[in-house]
Amino acid sequence: MARALTEFKKGDTVEGFRVLQELGRGAASIIYLVQDVSTKQVWALKHVEKLEPKDQRFLDQAEAEADVNRQLNHPKIRRIERVIKRRAGLLSGVSDLYIVMELVDGESLDQSPPRTFEQAVDALQQAASALAYMHSKGFVHADMKPNNIVMDANGQIKIIDLGQSCKIGTVKERIQGTPDYIAPEQVHCRPITPKTDIYNLGATIYYLLTRQKVPTALAGGDSLVSRLDDNFIEKPKHALELNPRIHPKLADLVMQCVEVDPEKRPESMQFVADRLSLILGILRAKSVGFNAADSRPD
Repeated sequence: MARALTEFKKGDTVEGFRVLQELGRGAASIIYLVQDVSTKQVWALKHVEKLEPKDQRFLDQAEAEADVNRQLNHPKIRRIERVIKRRAGLLSGVSDLYIVMELVDGESLDQSPPRTFEQAVDALQQAASALAYMHSKGFVHADMKPNNIVMDANGQIKIIDLGQSCKIGTVKERIQGTPDYIAPEQVHCRPITPKTDIYNLGATIYYLLTRQKVPTALAGGDSLVSRLDDNFIEKPKHALELNPRIHPKLADLVMQCVEVDPEKRPESMQFVADRLSLILGILRAKSVGFNAADSRPD
């Protein structure tokens, strides 16, 4: 029987940090709210553990995330303070990683969707600007989705989880991404580019505005046909069909972002951020609001 992840309880001291509570779990990791014993500063501590040889990919992914993060410095991207490595023995490889991360106080857009068009566009414009910065540094996030955008009580966001991030132009050996937001080129293991983030973010915006998900090459049961040929990927309904209260400029932008052909998507994430900024100005002038009921078609 497989060994279970090591669990730390409230009050335990781990690598110089006192555990305050558990925040969440992944396939091979647990995230804790912790306090540095010496400085009293509060952090999020992610413990990634290798239980079986196949778990090596989780360690590799965590190290890659930290490596990308070290090369970024943006207020809307969660900061990784440092990585602590542990070995099972002198001659053994790394068995555990402790990632000390900035504590992000808020809820993901998946947990707490925006309540107005203005709030949604504001949050997504912030995210687009942060992604444009990543692209300028030569990296793609490659897993944008509502879960990875956290918003605080003041409407300020942080992009989290750079676990799938990579250099622009990377061709991955296996499919990586979230089925409901994944771009066709990710499914077909083609080069990952800024246009990939544009699709992922577009699929995120589509969901937040319509409460329905874009059909992707992996959605609906991982269809082999759609995985083999882009032409068989189901076309999403226009956002205005699902929610006629969306501003036409916003709806058109979303539909451009989720084009199957990357060449038909907006030219850059900066263009997307600028368009969202323009639309935000229009919405603020009109003070348009919506709620979950409004966002669904009759």
